Amino acid sequence: MAGHSHWANIKRKKEAVDAKRGKIWTKCSKAITVAAQLGGGDPAANPRLRLAITDAKSARMPNDTIDRAIKKGTGEGKGDAFEEIVYEGYGPAGVAVMVDVLTDNRNRTAPELRKLFDTHGGNLGAAGCVAWNFDRKGVFHLPADNTTEEQLLEVALEAGAEDIQREEESFRVTCEPEVYSDVQEALEAAGIEVENSSVSRVPKDVIEVTGDDARKLMHLLSALDDHDDVQGVSANFSIPDAEMAEIDG
Repeated sequence: MAGHSHWANIKRKKEAVDAKRGKIWTKCSKAITVAAQLGGGDPAANPRLRLAITDAKSARMPNDTIDRAIKKGTGEGKGDAFEEIVYEGYGPAGVAVMVDVLTDNRNRTAPELRKLFDTHGGNLGAAGCVAWNFDRKGVFHLPADNTTEEQLLEVALEAGAEDIQREEESFRVTCEPEVYSDVQEALEAAGIEVENSSVSRVPKDVIEVTGDDARKLMHLLSALDDHDDVQGVSANFSIPDAEMAEIDG
């Protein structure tokens, strides 16, 4: 899971900046709108919408903004029709990359993503070329100084989590997407701080990347994540801690 953990650490720093620009709210709003389009505007009857709303509230999106996004999806408000697409490709050193997209114009999005891959030493691939190497999981990162493994075992596992691991100064809790909201609510009810959480694609195995390839890969993942149509980026890599610290710095 090293690749997922490295990328999650970078995402936490990026999200602090993105939050100031409203970028996270824009992505959350799209996710809510599409969920409402596909399954209706009632969160109780639409698990995907419930998950999107949970993520939006984690990003501190106001309730009225959430309501407007739902109405766009159900046709009560004016809005664009978004299409859900998953792009797959390879980064430097052959790292598998998956990009989850919501777009109102795939003829614009596909060439732009292809260019990002090409610019940063990768290439966009065919559908299915790397998907086999990922599982969809709910993932929570929690500061280790705010809880104990015993408390997490009691709270998270009881709510349906399947695994808890210690990672340096934090814990990582994973679960199936279907119980993501249950685990989130259980952690909140227990007063356990969640630093970062999402339903994302977790790699089954990883490739160790070093040197210039590692730097290029980080630039590629960040560039993809910054694209307005991209909802999430996943990759199967591991970078030695010393090199990661240099790139981070």
